[in-house]
Amino acid sequence: QVQLVESGGGLVQTGGSLRLSCAASVRTFSILNMGWFRQAPGKEREFVGAISFNRGLTDYADSVKGRFTISRDNAKNMVYLDMNNLKPEDTAVYYCAADKNVLGRFGRTNFDYWGQGTQVTVSS
Repeated sequence: QVQLVESGGGLVQTGGSLRLSCAASVRTFSILNMGWFRQAPGKEREFVGAISFNRGLTDYADSVKGRFTISRDNAKNMVYLDMNNLKPEDTAVYYCAADKNVLGRFGRTNFDYWGQGTQVTVSS
């Protein structure tokens, strides 16, 4: 069973920065691909970014590329999302996600475990 707990959300002005953290309670964390998704009011949940289990690969949605960075610390079972130059359209609940398979193929769709989400609000 995988448990994910996000933290670090909050209210920030346009152009500001936030770091989201996700703590994973699973012994196989070091061999799980991890991702971040978000859901704005009235919209479907969308992919934000992902990082492979060995940190060798990262992938980002075009809307955040160059502004957001995903990293992980396998020794601490943590994954992070550093968000810079935030825009009002980044306002959403952000979710941490874990691959459903250990040593899984890296991609945007193989996520089966989700955290409870953390709210990010960017004021204009």
